[in-house]
Amino acid sequence: MMMGDDVENGNLGPYLDRPRTFPNMRSKPYTPLIFRILRGINVRVLVILLFLGFGYVFYIGASTSPIIVFVFSVCIVSFLLSIYLTKWVLSKDEGPPEMAQISEAIRDGAEGFFKTQYGTISKMAVLLALVILSIYLFRNTTPQQESSGLGRATSACITVAAFLLGALCSGVAGYVGMWVSVRANVRVSSAARRSAREALQIAVRAGGFSALVVVGMAVIGIAILYATFYVWLGVDSPGSMKVTDLPLLLVGYGFGASFVALFAQLGGGIYTKAADVGADLVGKVEQGIPEDDPRNPAVIADLVGDNVGDCAARGADLFESIAAEIISAMILGGTMAQHCKIEDPSGFILFPLVVHSFDLVVSSIGILSIRGTRDSNVKVPLEDPMTILQKGYSVTIILAVLTFFGSTRWLLYTEQAPSAWLNFSLCGLVGIITAYVFVWITKYYTDYKHEPVRTLALSSSTGHGTNIIAGVSLGLESTAIPVLVISVSIISAFWLGHTSGLVDETGSPTGGLFGTAVATMGMLSTAAYILTMDMFGPIADNAGGIVEMSQQPESVREITDVLDAVGNTTKATTKGFAIGSAALASFLLFSAYMDEVSSFAREPFKQVDIAIPEVFIGGLLGSMLIFLFSAWACAAVGRTAQEVVKEVRRQFIERPGIMDYKEKPDYGRCVAIVASASLREMIKPGALAIVSPIVVGFLFRVLGHYTGHPLLGAKVVAALLMFATVSGILMALFLNTAGGAWDNAKKFIETGALGGKGSESHKAAITGDTVGDPFKDTAGPSLHVLIKMLATITLVMAPVFL
Repeated sequence: MMMGDDVENGNLGPYLDRPRTFPNMRSKPYTPLIFRILRGINVRVLVILLFLGFGYVFYIGASTSPIIVFVFSVCIVSFLLSIYLTKWVLSKDEGPPEMAQISEAIRDGAEGFFKTQYGTISKMAVLLALVILSIYLFRNTTPQQESSGLGRATSACITVAAFLLGALCSGVAGYVGMWVSVRANVRVSSAARRSAREALQIAVRAGGFSALVVVGMAVIGIAILYATFYVWLGVDSPGSMKVTDLPLLLVGYGFGASFVALFAQLGGGIYTKAADVGADLVGKVEQGIPEDDPRNPAVIADLVGDNVGDCAARGADLFESIAAEIISAMILGGTMAQHCKIEDPSGFILFPLVVHSFDLVVSSIGILSIRGTRDSNVKVPLEDPMTILQKGYSVTIILAVLTFFGSTRWLLYTEQAPSAWLNFSLCGLVGIITAYVFVWITKYYTDYKHEPVRTLALSSSTGHGTNIIAGVSLGLESTAIPVLVISVSIISAFWLGHTSGLVDETGSPTGGLFGTAVATMGMLSTAAYILTMDMFGPIADNAGGIVEMSQQPESVREITDVLDAVGNTTKATTKGFAIGSAALASFLLFSAYMDEVSSFAREPFKQVDIAIPEVFIGGLLGSMLIFLFSAWACAAVGRTAQEVVKEVRRQFIERPGIMDYKEKPDYGRCVAIVASASLREMIKPGALAIVSPIVVGFLFRVLGHYTGHPLLGAKVVAALLMFATVSGILMALFLNTAGGAWDNAKKFIETGALGGKGSESHKAAITGDTVGDPFKDTAGPSLHVLIKMLATITLVMAPVFL
């Protein structure tokens, strides 16, 4: 990472000679190559290229289905709205010069790390693409591929192209999330000097821009890929592939998105939490200075981490969640339509794309419903920010229910079962209710307005140990209700689908799994608004840091503190929402994996018997994988944080004038430490996640070959996937909720409760917060990405296990 000479060498001069001056972390801002190329093109040429691109998109859409044209139109309108939101946010002032200088330092540090991190990820993606190409060139073909004339080389190229496109789009989604956050933070800080409501509106609209782009890219990327394959392969023409088999070609896209999201989450999570832990342990506990104090050498690294860990990584994460859910639902919809001999199966296949198109519409209305008012009283906010966000979410939920019922009637009505659409509408309602309940449960366990967090804060008054015990017990308890909710939703949706009236050739009901898929779509039908609330958190956190570092009046910091506390809750609720959707999506992908194995093996593969010793061992290995992955992720944060702690202590010792504002801290050194360490530390847990299922499946395939059990490898991998999913959901719930509760218990004490800042209770709460940091922002979020990546990698690599 390139650093300014003054930062790298620490030659900043006496603090008092350069008051409130913050140097850039890089010599020049970073812009990804694709954006630099676009900016270098003549405007007229660019307009012509865009016109041709839109023409091609709508041509293949019209050649495929009117539904695809509708999806393209909605996505393009949502992109135009996101441009409006961007211009609106960027039109706001950046405040006094010292605020702008701090923001530029954060921006340069974040963009520099993004370049290095995604450069590393892209190299690994290309290497993995070559491995996939080699496997597909030598794998067996399915009967469907043979009948359609789709050879090995074509299948290999399609899968690799889809993988690379998914990886590219996931990376762009991450960049978009970071791009807006590093520009909105200072504008929220400036607005907080005038009005809490205005600051809230800016943060929400900035998050809304990122959310609309991420969801829109996931939808339009899959739609373009589907339409391109449909036209190129001549789907449904004589002697070609059937449309019901087409969604299987999209699996590579989901795998590419999962691959990038996992490493983005790992690298960003290690970065942000190592810097945060180092800054808190030395700054708050040892030196007794406030959070985000400019005297803390790790403060810039901490603020940079909010953007690369919470914004860039979360953008890639939700992109991957939506892509995996859409593709798995399209596969199951096509399979069910084929079994039921539905005359026009396109509605069942394209239904997920329409649901998320309406998601863009209803979430946009929810985002725009949050309006700002200028208020001269900046001492206290006029209204609880969480209440305002919940009102917007309620608007989005109501509209999502209406559009979901309309979508099911439009696309899922069939003469074979006239009332099936109503059953599937109710499946979607189950998913929407599940999402709302998950948000409420997580809020209950992580918001300091409720009893669990206040009880945790109270435990801090008796010491550090009791705080840790209370936090761990709270996290363990918080897994119970979500698991019950997931269980009820899966059973309810499966039963509603099963009784929809759709039957196969033998008269057996076949709608159960698709009903679960529809419930998953319902749960994610407000994903754009959920991501908006998630992005709100780190933007508000950064705004508070800028206010503290630029030494603004206490009344301004009070506003950003409230927004920051609400942001902690919204981040926690989003993680709970992501875990719930991951559980349902993994269930769908597992079913798709079994269908894929059945196609390759050319024999039924309907169940997995865990009473077989080898299969049971596969399950144990899956559970072990979750614990080992979590341990390595947390250990990576710990090792990197130790380096930061040593560096911050060294600077306080060697530069005693820092505490008196006579010397400037060397911010760049801490940025360099966490950047290099996080890139190094993310490799091992990421490689474990990718290699484990492939190695286990291949080894047991060989064992099955010699023992006369040809499907043993596939069965063991299925058990690994099942047990890893169950263990991963519980572990992620525990880690995310415990970490969020510890953080807000600290925030509650900082409001003045139990002695307030600097008290012994506060120090104990800081210890709990530092323990929870790698839980909630590194291991926990990475786990639900890991669960879905395991499902997609087993689906893509199924031929290896046979």
